[in-house]
Amino acid sequence: MTAGIVGYGAYIPKYRIKAETIARVWGADTRRIVDGLGIQEKSVPGKDEDTATIAVEAARNALARALINPKDLGAIYVGSESHPYAVKPTAGIVGEAIGAGNHYTAADTEFACKAGTAALQMCMGLVQSGMIKYGLAIGADTSQAAPGDALEYSAAAGGAAFIVGSQESEWLAEIKDTCSFTSDTPDFWRRGLSPHPRHAGRFTGEPAYFKHVLQATKAMLDKTHLQPTDFDYAVFHMPNAKFPIAAAAKLGFKPEQYKDGLLVTAIGNTYSGCSPLGLTKVLDKARPGARILVVSYGSGSGSDAFVLEVKPLIEERRGLARRTEDYMKRKTYLEYAQYSKHMEEIH
Repeated sequence: MTAGIVGYGAYIPKYRIKAETIARVWGADTRRIVDGLGIQEKSVPGKDEDTATIAVEAARNALARALINPKDLGAIYVGSESHPYAVKPTAGIVGEAIGAGNHYTAADTEFACKAGTAALQMCMGLVQSGMIKYGLAIGADTSQAAPGDALEYSAAAGGAAFIVGSQESEWLAEIKDTCSFTSDTPDFWRRGLSPHPRHAGRFTGEPAYFKHVLQATKAMLDKTHLQPTDFDYAVFHMPNAKFPIAAAAKLGFKPEQYKDGLLVTAIGNTYSGCSPLGLTKVLDKARPGARILVVSYGSGSGSDAFVLEVKPLIEERRGLARRTEDYMKRKTYLEYAQYSKHMEEIH
């Protein structure tokens, strides 16, 4: 039994802060930072927004495209590293808000920035086994960064949701295959009760991001007997702009294949929502028959790879909800003090 996406949705807060605004406060060289990270500005949650509200908005957009009864959802999984509660599931909040009833299994997942794609794999397995009719997988974050840390220029807010089902007639895109690559590589971490994560600097590159993204992609290509040239689109996790571009080049992918899903320059790294949001933007544009590669990355470390094929039904469904680009275009800029209040650094 196979599985496909029957609905997808995105949500990005309207607030932004420019890299130059952050750099001005810390006396940093804006040009060096922008050139190094490739990030001009990033999204910031509103003072009344958190991972739960972002997940709810993305889920509502996914339901609008799926045209299903939310009570038919048999599973809801929300992946994030910024769940609003340490002990109380975000998934249950989402289920209540979207009217899913009570007869569904729910849980929150954590695996740094790949918690959302892990949720997607879980829903795939439940659908393929016949245990549930539909599963809702969400990746969302209001990611944290210590004031003055390099992460402050990239840690952003946003999320994406996908409804997975088994009926081919309902698919907007078929999930052809998936595989993962995982190891104990501690490049980034946050201990319990710590407000901000820590990272191992340059160690986050070669032994962490690149090793896992490249190995997961190569495993996926070997498993499916596909080549980079067989794909119309490729989406790689985007901690900054340089890493995914470098990974794509190492693997043999061209700029025209990854440019549509490369959102980090405009909104920053939305962590668990990062590669899922890249996928939603591609689905907003891709034509029937297009083949898509998606590879996530989560520190600690692991990558999930997916191959999808777009189906004709997407042409009549994509306009039923707000597109990712629509959220990217709406902007209200913040000064650093306002940003600090939004991120609860000032109480």
